[in-house]
Amino acid sequence: MNTFFNRNQIIYKTAEQIEIMREAAQIVSKTLGMLAKEIKPGADMLKLDALAEEFIRDHKALPGFKGMYDFPNTLCVSVNEEVVHGYPKGKILKDGDIVSVDCGSVYEGYYGDQAYTFEVGEVSPEVQRLLQVTKECLNLGIEQVKAGNRLGDVGFAIQNHAESNGYGVVKELVGHGLGKKMHEEPQVPNYGRRGTGKKIQEGLVIAIEPMINMGTERVVTAKDGWTILTADNKPSAHFEHDVAVVNGKAEVLSTFAYIDEALKSK
Repeated sequence: MNTFFNRNQIIYKTAEQIEIMREAAQIVSKTLGMLAKEIKPGADMLKLDALAEEFIRDHKALPGFKGMYDFPNTLCVSVNEEVVHGYPKGKILKDGDIVSVDCGSVYEGYYGDQAYTFEVGEVSPEVQRLLQVTKECLNLGIEQVKAGNRLGDVGFAIQNHAESNGYGVVKELVGHGLGKKMHEEPQVPNYGRRGTGKKIQEGLVIAIEPMINMGTERVVTAKDGWTILTADNKPSAHFEHDVAVVNGKAEVLSTFAYIDEALKSK
């Protein structure tokens, strides 16, 4: 999730706090890995939401999203042209859909936050390419996370790769700092200019989450007040990792390994 911020100074984390946050992030990663086996045509996303909540609680954590800003569910589930913040209720997946699943956990008072866009059955090559490029955008952004760089370097790397492939970069929604609150400073835009923005320092923990649209960058809000959709109804992809600065370099606290393992076994 994103777009909600407490306007305070950046809270840099100690090595001990980062280890707790790694565990929080890994619980989310394992949750998404569990869900990867269940995401297929005919899947009821409200049932998967219940599975996710049970899984998180079984791992001695709390669902990070449920009740936050009055959001009613454990998962944000956004299908096809839905960018982020979609409700699970009433969503039955169909062959050819894509579904972005955003999930959070709270472990020992610290948040983990991760998102992944899944293919449902057979997806068109054009949509597969959107997902691949968006994942590449995430990795390129992470590469710029190093002490001395600036957040504009992260945003530039993401924006440049997306736009060079003909895609729109959502600007109204951004990544964020992470810690005892889900949304801490700094904001982490998926666009920017090199050498601008907050300086990256030791102990910074951020969620980097490119939201990339197949067509226009413009988005609209649905009548439910939550779901964000592309203005042209073309598909959107969303991938997210939690990243800490440790010994001056990026250390990814979350992982897609559980998802990759589950998808190979399907």
